[in-house]
Amino acid sequence: MTLRLGDTVPNFTQASSQGEINFYDWAGDSWVVLFSHPADYTPVCTTELGEVARLKAEFDKRSVKTIAVSVDDEESHKGWIKDIEETQKVNLNYPILADPDRKVSDLYDMIHPNSLNNLTIRTVFVIDPQKKLRLTITYPASTGRNFDEILRVIDSLQLTDKYSVATPVNWKDGQDCVIVPSIKDPEELKEKFPKGYEVIKPYLRMTPQPNK
Repeated sequence: MTLRLGDTVPNFTQASSQGEINFYDWAGDSWVVLFSHPADYTPVCTTELGEVARLKAEFDKRSVKTIAVSVDDEESHKGWIKDIEETQKVNLNYPILADPDRKVSDLYDMIHPNSLNNLTIRTVFVIDPQKKLRLTITYPASTGRNFDEILRVIDSLQLTDKYSVATPVNWKDGQDCVIVPSIKDPEELKEKFPKGYEVIKPYLRMTPQPNK
C-alpha cells in the first residue's frame, strides 16, 4: 500500500513495548509522529529514540504523541530500551511497536527491498487528529533524523490549518508568514490580517504570524 499526503492512514492492532495498541484508539484526538527503524540495536536509531524521549515536553505542547516501530519482537525491544536508557541518559516514555510479522511495515509501505532488503526503512509519518497523513520524510540508514525539523513542520501544519497563511523557506515559529494567494478581497484581507501585511509581489504578501 502506498500512502500519499492527505490519505487516511490505516488502523492496526499490534503488540508494543507498552502492551497491545489499537492505533486509532491510542492516537485519540492527538497528532502522531510514527517513525520506523530497520531493527533493534542499531546505533543511529538508538540516538534518535533517546532524542524523542528528551523532546517529550515539546511534543506535549503541540498535542503530539510519538510511537516508534521496528520489525523485532517485544522481548528484543525490552533489551534495546535498557541500552537506550543507559547510553542516552533518558527514560523511554513512548511505545515501540513490535512488527515481526511485518503487518505495520506493509500497511505503511516501509519495506523498500532495494534499500534494506526485508527491514523497515527509516521513515517519519506525521498524522493529524483526523488520521490524515500530513508529512512523510524518508532518511537513509547513515543519516540521523532531525527532530527539530519535524517539530518545525508540525508548528507550520498546525498554524496553517487554522489561519489563511503558508510558511516560507526556513520559517520558524514567531516569524512572518505568507498570505495564501486565494485571498484577494481588500476587506477580507483587512479582517483576517489585522496586523497588516506587505505586498512584495501581487502573489507574495507577507504578514506577521497571526497567533503571536
